[in-house]
Amino acid sequence: MKKGQKLSKIAAIDPAQCCEGEIRDDRLILFPVLFLVGIGMVMVYSASSAVALTKFGSDYFFLRKQAMFAVAGIFALVICRHIPFKVYWHLTYPILILSMILLVVVHIPGIGYKAGGASRWIRIGTFTFQPSEFARLAMIFFLAYSLCKKQENIRIFSIGFVPHVLILTIFGILFHFQPDFGTILIFSVIAWIMMFIGGVRLLHLATPLILFAPLLGYIMINASYRLDRIMTFWDPWQYPQDGGYQVIHSLMAFGSGGLFGAGIGQGYQKLFYLPEAHTDFIFSVIGEEIGLLGVVFIVAMYVLIIWRGLMIAKNTENLYASLIAAGITTSFALQVCINMGVALGLLPTKGLTLPFLSYGGTSLLLNMAAIGVLMNIGGTKK
Repeated sequence: MKKGQKLSKIAAIDPAQCCEGEIRDDRLILFPVLFLVGIGMVMVYSASSAVALTKFGSDYFFLRKQAMFAVAGIFALVICRHIPFKVYWHLTYPILILSMILLVVVHIPGIGYKAGGASRWIRIGTFTFQPSEFARLAMIFFLAYSLCKKQENIRIFSIGFVPHVLILTIFGILFHFQPDFGTILIFSVIAWIMMFIGGVRLLHLATPLILFAPLLGYIMINASYRLDRIMTFWDPWQYPQDGGYQVIHSLMAFGSGGLFGAGIGQGYQKLFYLPEAHTDFIFSVIGEEIGLLGVVFIVAMYVLIIWRGLMIAKNTENLYASLIAAGITTSFALQVCINMGVALGLLPTKGLTLPFLSYGGTSLLLNMAAIGVLMNIGGTKK
């Protein structure tokens, strides 16, 4: 079957029939995920033990929490693996509305939790939840649903483009007040890629980028902390005690790791030199302790996950499922590329966890649930 014929066949599928098929296992994506979760447990302990002992009196503090969420994540993966993806079709709007409500709740005193000048978390007792992780999945489900449902008129500007950008704008406003400009960019890239795959005209996708580019530039430089990040990105060595501190120590960690690394637990930068070593900069600790060979193997695991996600999105003859798979895979790819790029000094600093490796319960739980959704789609026979 020619490529054009295949795309036409996919586009012609009735949304109501988007959810049929039998399930088979896809262990090729499961192995790298479980491997990364396992090595992540080891590296979270290594990167956080000194800080945990000093702050909480137990070097296992972060490890215990990560282990708890890893177990919960495995359950979430198994459950989502066996939930037919047609279920999300019927729950699109409840999930979307819930995600927006949670993004508002972060600003409620006593429930919302503020750290580093940003209101991005909900805290109930000892449990902390980051709604932006859930909102990313909610937006993917919505876009897949809406693009699939509007296929007959997808090339009409007011139908194929405007409603989706409207939802993206609402999310953007909610993230702006956190503030979290980086997440706005990530959501925008995911939405644009999904709309492109869904058949929205390229002219419609390109024109707003040109029109809103000056506005985005203004937003980026209007806040002093964003401008500082851009300046330190160009030359972090000019700001060794300020904005460039994290990047400099991250690069020092990679430089001292060499080919084979200093050995797990033997890293130096994590000892109160490299901030957020067990979260945003765990890739740096990996580079220092298991070296270039270990880093290459970690990257290979991510490449395998992303490749399988792309193959799942490409091979399913089901537009709704294909769009969900493409959105989830794009989300993983962006998180991996941005986190690694920041750690290596290739991108401005952005607080973003490395999937399956970094400490962070919400990220681990929802990323594993997303893998379960991917496996369900990949296990559906054509």
